[in-house]
Amino acid sequence: MKNLHIIGLLLMLLLTTEVFAQKPSKELLTPDNHALLLIDHEGQMAFAVNGIDPIQLRNNVGLVSGASKIFDIPTVVTTVAEDSFSGPVFPEISEFYPNKQTYIDRTTMNTWEDKNAHKAITGKNKKKLVMAGLWTSVCVVGPVVSALDEGYDVYVITDASGDVSPEAHDMAVQRMIQAGAKPITSLQYLLELQRDWARSETYEAVNQLAMRFGGGYGLGIQYARKMLKH
Repeated sequence: MKNLHIIGLLLMLLLTTEVFAQKPSKELLTPDNHALLLIDHEGQMAFAVNGIDPIQLRNNVGLVSGASKIFDIPTVVTTVAEDSFSGPVFPEISEFYPNKQTYIDRTTMNTWEDKNAHKAITGKNKKKLVMAGLWTSVCVVGPVVSALDEGYDVYVITDASGDVSPEAHDMAVQRMIQAGAKPITSLQYLLELQRDWARSETYEAVNQLAMRFGGGYGLGIQYARKMLKH
């Protein structure tokens, strides 16, 4: 009888654990709980970036842009003085968002202060916002702290952003964290959206994107597919 009681308690514990395991944190990003803002990933802005290799930066931006397309994330692409100064967006963005007419070009360094940009971002009706851009200390800090001030929950993709020096980038990231922003990385963004490899509808696209832009992780996927006959 005592053994049966113990078994019953163990089964109850297992069932309870299973129930709780089905409730992921509300802090996690999902395909339907946020909007993405890509800020000024343009040639002129990238020329002065120091602290992240330009190839790595472009790959990270490719991961983010591709992920947003795979998971159909409401996305706003902004530029600053595109035709007169900063030039076109990275190919890793225009590949996934080829319609230049949807980009929002500005003169203000703070995207949040531009009427059209603010309307486009807030019009997505998402309380969570994910941002990345160039430069971190100017064009990213501005909208991040402004959105936080308006009550948004803001995530910053730090390795899809960059600045004129490592210190400028790092201090900007620290400032945003102190204001309440949450730092994440590009690959983390992709995998957090997938989160379950049983999600077959996005499985192949995610793996293909990772193999293309994911560096060593992508090579690992390619190796496994070949050597393990996956």
